[in-house]
Amino acid sequence: MSNQQEIPKTGNRTTLSSSVKSFLEKHKKLRLGGDEDFHTERRHHLEVFGFHNLPKDKQVRIRRVHYDGVRGRHGTIPVRLFYPRSFDESTKHPALIYFHGGGYTVGSVDEFENGLRLLAEAAVMITIGVEYRLAPEWPFPTQLDEYEDVLAWTRSSEGARLGIDKNRVLGGEDSAGGNMTAALCLRLKDEGKQPLKAQILLYPEARLPFDTPAATENNSGYYLECNGIFSFADHYLPRAPNKSYSPAHRYISPGMQPVEKLSGLPPAAVFTCGFDPLRDVGVEFASRLRQAGNQVVWRHYPSLTHGFLQMAPWSGDSEETSKDVANLMWELAG
Repeated sequence: MSNQQEIPKTGNRTTLSSSVKSFLEKHKKLRLGGDEDFHTERRHHLEVFGFHNLPKDKQVRIRRVHYDGVRGRHGTIPVRLFYPRSFDESTKHPALIYFHGGGYTVGSVDEFENGLRLLAEAAVMITIGVEYRLAPEWPFPTQLDEYEDVLAWTRSSEGARLGIDKNRVLGGEDSAGGNMTAALCLRLKDEGKQPLKAQILLYPEARLPFDTPAATENNSGYYLECNGIFSFADHYLPRAPNKSYSPAHRYISPGMQPVEKLSGLPPAAVFTCGFDPLRDVGVEFASRLRQAGNQVVWRHYPSLTHGFLQMAPWSGDSEETSKDVANLMWELAG
């Protein structure tokens, strides 16, 4: 994996992909807006992106789906394992744990199933969709606890029974999920625990984007509403009388940490998009990880926007980009 590509301070954008533009125009009410009443956003995302609502010819074919549950510290965590058609029962395979995006507040495995099938098939590995507990009902650090519980499960006898190679478990997520993957990598390092094999970060929310060019250029109209990101952060952060945490906490804003505090982390693949309000915090985080001496590959798609993994059924450009993600997953799995 090449580690030599120069990473700039900010990203750029060109012309919005015609297929993405068409999708956004067709679904004008679909957005991640951080609305105070988030229930409508939850329902609308499931109506559009839910696997069961996709036309049959858009559903990615794989070998099989396995439904299971992980006994976590906050209760049972439903998980869904996707097996590629090339899966060999006689050997162990790498696996990707996927904590979906949605501002910590919106989303379900149903909405990411097609993307996880695509990644499983193209990367020739098991992908694991996790139905983690959402904010604001369950604030930080519930999600990191559940992430670590699922990771431990993949490395247990249960994971082995399901064909998982415990030494080749990657963490891969988008948006808020990318934040959680970066945070988990820091927490595992701080606690002296076995790291993830690699971190796959799709348009990660490494920190709040209040001071970036992308926050102005892509403020509204490209699916993720920039100003809504602050509402999502408000959902995620706990309040008194519960234990409270600073927004700059190491496991809440990985992208704000000093470079010297980001060393010794798993190899990272970071993907950013030109029309995404999170574009520049993703580029910045990739750069900081590189400066800290970590192995980093950065891929930038100037004509795409936030959410390309979910938009793949409607956008050939998004589908090809998702396959680029899968190729790097395969490479990083070793």
